Parts: sequence; C-alpha cells; structure tokens
Amino acid sequence: MPTTGGRHRISRRTKLATAALGLALAAGALVIATTTGQTGQASAASAQQITCPDVAGQLPAIPAQAQAEVQRNLALLDTQLAEANNRLVTSAGQGGANFVQNAILGPLKDKRASTIDRIAIAIGRVAEKPQGLGGLAACTLGGQPAATTTAAAPAATEPSAAEPASGQITCPDVESRLPAIPAQAQAEVQRNLDLLDTQVAEANNRLVTSAGEGGANFVQNAILGPLEDKRIATINRIATAIGRNADKPQGLDALAPCSR
Repeated sequence: MPTTGGRHRISRRTKLATAALGLALAAGALVIATTTGQTGQASAASAQQITCPDVAGQLPAIPAQAQAEVQRNLALLDTQLAEANNRLVTSAGQGGANFVQNAILGPLKDKRASTIDRIAIAIGRVAEKPQGLGGLAACTLGGQPAATTTAAAPAATEPSAAEPASGQITCPDVESRLPAIPAQAQAEVQRNLDLLDTQVAEANNRLVTSAGEGGANFVQNAILGPLEDKRIATINRIATAIGRNADKPQGLDALAPCSR
C-alpha cells in the first residue's frame, strides 16, 4: 500500500509539472507572438517618414543683415518636420483614411509656408526677395505624394501662404502687413509671429480631433472664436513692440478673424 500510494503521488506530481510546463510554454509563445507583432507595427511606423523639399539649397546668397533671421527660420523648419514625424508615430492607427493629410501634412504645410515666407521677407528687406519658394512648403509621406496634394503652381506667383487642406482653418497673413521692424523689436515680434503659427496649428488640430462634436455653431464658438481672441492679443503685442521704437502700426486687429 505505501508503495502504491507513492506511485500515485509521483504520478499526480508529474501531471501537475507537465501541465505547468505546458502553460509556461504557451505563455512564452504568446509573449513572443505579441512582441513580434508590436515590433512589426513599430517597424512599419518608422518606415513611414515625412520628407520635405530642401529650402536652404534653394536660397540665393543671404545678406549678412538677414543671416540670423534666415538661420532661425531654417532651424524652425527642421523642428516642424521633427514634430510632424513624431506625431506620425504617436498617432499611428488613429482617424480615417485622410487623418495623416488633414491632421499632420496639412498643418505642416501651413507652418512651412509661413516660415518660408518669413525667410523670403527677411532677405527681401536688404536684397531682392526670392520668388517661388512657396512651392517648397508641401511635404510627402514615405516619398509618395499626399492624397490631396496637387501639382505645384508655376513659380511666376509666390503665394504668401500655402493652399490649405480641405476644411482647414486659414488666417490672414500678419507679417506681410507689418512695416519695417526696428532692430530692438525684432525678437519680440518674431516670437509673437511664431505664436500665431502655433495658434492656428492648435486650432486645426482641435478641428480634427473634435470632428462630429457639438451642433451647427460648434466650430465658430469652440474653435474660431477663441482663436480670434488669441490672435487679437498676440497681434496687439506685435504692434506694441514696434510702437516702442517707431510708429505703432494701426488696423492690424482686422487680421485677427480666421475662417474655415
């Protein structure tokens, strides 16, 4: 009897050990499969990179007086692209078929158009203003044209801002309406011009992420109205900065309202 009972105990332990081993192997296989799937998704995301036309290589000789401002805006172009690529990775799987175009490529194009325009204006203050740079604003995903990107217009006319993606918020250009900016005001004015770009980018992002919310007046009341208030305050700071060292520009508040 003790011998038989011993055999039963060994058999039961063997079964338990075998079952535990089977569960461990199954769990390990699941972990490996999950990890492999995640790695594949990460690789796919990293393969989808946004690329933009080179701007620095298309510029004429840059006057010494414009070097600092041009360099600052070229660096800003790099920052904008890096932020867009980061957004591309962190938002993988979000939205519908046009999400990347409407939420990432469209706003990036608008930011680049404003930044490139500032570069042209900076050069144009002390030399001949370069033409046709607006065609460098649009970027592509993975080397393929964006879904709603159209062929670039001839370089005969240089738009002050890029054509917005369908449904995007557009705002009047402020920088082109400014007088000569005193050297003492340059930094503050530039900081607020950059803030205007950030504000419209945030509004366009809100437009995408809140799609379908609210009633008929949601966009006006929740997005366009607050954006106008922010722009009024920012534009007023620009005018005040200039007015400390020169005649304060008038009528800039009319540039605050944006439209969709």
